[in-house]
Amino acid sequence: MKRSLIFASLSWCIILSALAGCKSLVMPAALQAGDKVAIISPASTPGGDNPERAAATLRAWGFEPVIGNYVLAKHHTYAGTIDERCADLRWALNDPDIKAIVCTRGGYGAAMLLDPMTHEDFKRHPKWIVGYSDITALHSAMVCSGVMSLHANMGGALGSRGENDSINLMLRDALMGKLPSYTVPAHPLNKTGTARGIVIGGNMAVFTNIGGSRDWDFLDRDNIKGKDIILFFEDVSESMPRVNSMLQALRLKGVLSHVKGIIVGRFTEYEPRDGYHDMFEMLSETLNGYGIPVCYDFPASHDEDWNYPIIEGCSATLTVDPKGVTLKFEK
Repeated sequence: MKRSLIFASLSWCIILSALAGCKSLVMPAALQAGDKVAIISPASTPGGDNPERAAATLRAWGFEPVIGNYVLAKHHTYAGTIDERCADLRWALNDPDIKAIVCTRGGYGAAMLLDPMTHEDFKRHPKWIVGYSDITALHSAMVCSGVMSLHANMGGALGSRGENDSINLMLRDALMGKLPSYTVPAHPLNKTGTARGIVIGGNMAVFTNIGGSRDWDFLDRDNIKGKDIILFFEDVSESMPRVNSMLQALRLKGVLSHVKGIIVGRFTEYEPRDGYHDMFEMLSETLNGYGIPVCYDFPASHDEDWNYPIIEGCSATLTVDPKGVTLKFEK
């Protein structure tokens, strides 16, 4: 996902700094039948039927969807101005009757909303924020504020795939308090081992770009010492040299030397080059040298049928062995 620095997410150091400073993150309360779920567009404008079709799925699950005022607004490529998008986000976060927030789509622009927000906005009424891609910026903000968040399919997939789709049902179960446990096939490049830690990550371009605002603290890499981290990432439409550059940025910041395990999701819409068979082969040259478990082609991606819900900020155990990979979330 191509980003200029002005649209970048909070820097990786912000997330890790926040984790180092808090004892544990709050898990939002499990949803129950009748709970209200906000549908908002913090980034790009979705297709016109996206909010209503997503609402239909949420309604079929027994929830009460409430659509934001600016969900279909247009300002350049964004779903409204910063003020408009921020108004919907702040409403959804601060209304105690709203129990979860589903984003319609990613695209560009979610990081623009962070400067006007405060940590108190994100933690006053802890609730799930659901999305992926550019919504990684909001997951960063939630984790920095001490609240878990849900990297998962959002409005488009909810509407197009429907209430009985297997991956949508995984999201429903997570929203209703069932901690996920996933088992996926082995990949030839996997590095075996077991890791335990807090799972954080998301879209690689978003969390590796330098960003943030004056209202968000970010300190140096020393703040991640003592924290056990399982890092996951995926991306779309990024060239192999660009992904390698982002990987080396993580290495040079000292991030990779402090994580306990790495989950590599799927990379889509790119062309193999420089003699590599694919993105995984290129990544493995660096990642497999750290002596920690690494798995490749885990179901986290822009491919909506290969994008399992991942709880950002939640403790988990990652087991990579010759037979396959297990990721088990734990309280």
